[in-house]
Amino acid sequence: MVASGDGGRRADRGRRAALEPAAAAGGVALVVLLLALSVVLGLAIERLGTVATVLVATTGLAQRSLDDHVAAVARPLAAGDMAAARAAVAMIVGRDTATLDDAGVATAAIESLAESFCDGVVAPAIALLLFGLPGLFAVKAINTADSMVGHRTPGLRAFGWASARADDAVNFVPARLAGALVAIAGRGGWRTMWRDAAGHASPNGGWPEAAMAGALGRRLGGPVTYDGDVAARAVLGDGPPPGARDLFAALRVYRTACLLLWLLIGGIAWAR
Repeated sequence: MVASGDGGRRADRGRRAALEPAAAAGGVALVVLLLALSVVLGLAIERLGTVATVLVATTGLAQRSLDDHVAAVARPLAAGDMAAARAAVAMIVGRDTATLDDAGVATAAIESLAESFCDGVVAPAIALLLFGLPGLFAVKAINTADSMVGHRTPGLRAFGWASARADDAVNFVPARLAGALVAIAGRGGWRTMWRDAAGHASPNGGWPEAAMAGALGRRLGGPVTYDGDVAARAVLGDGPPPGARDLFAALRVYRTACLLLWLLIGGIAWAR
């Protein structure tokens, strides 16, 4: 005879198994809906004219916002104000920040800067060039959906699968371009990028992060904690962990990489 407790657990497992396909289908429907809304909204705004299109397009690119958020970490970190530095870096990363030391704060900020260069600048810029506002909105919508539900936690693994895979797809080429631009801007990092990018948990995030690690000559990656649980991560690059000075150097590399991106995008647009 089966104890009632065991029977309840079996029933729960059965319900969870039954919900997996439904949750995955809901996640696919979410991505399709977001893409449809992006296309409709983008086309509607483009019909308002060039001025409206340009104004909206510039707000969809996170270049200045990303610079401001990372600079807000660098300044207090350089001044030794760890409380303010941790509070600032908590605004741009999902890991636990309350106990991070100088190197931990700098590492988190540099990794976010490098990865967000791809997600928030390069990918939207390429989408805008190729597909106009509908493409820009689609990339931003998928990136946001991945940030919100594309997690490997038991509750979101099935529902967020479509968002995570869509994000991987739209960032595949931009991530590699972002890594190349970082390596060019930083005058180094190619060897580290080719060697270490594949070790990253994300199929895309490792390219700009490894390139930045190589350009700075510093070590990124390594274990971090999320909600108290330690997550093992691959190490990217060689040398010591970064500090406040390296964070300012990373910002200089980022700004140069942005300039190179816009020269490339402008050149392609002019040629077309």
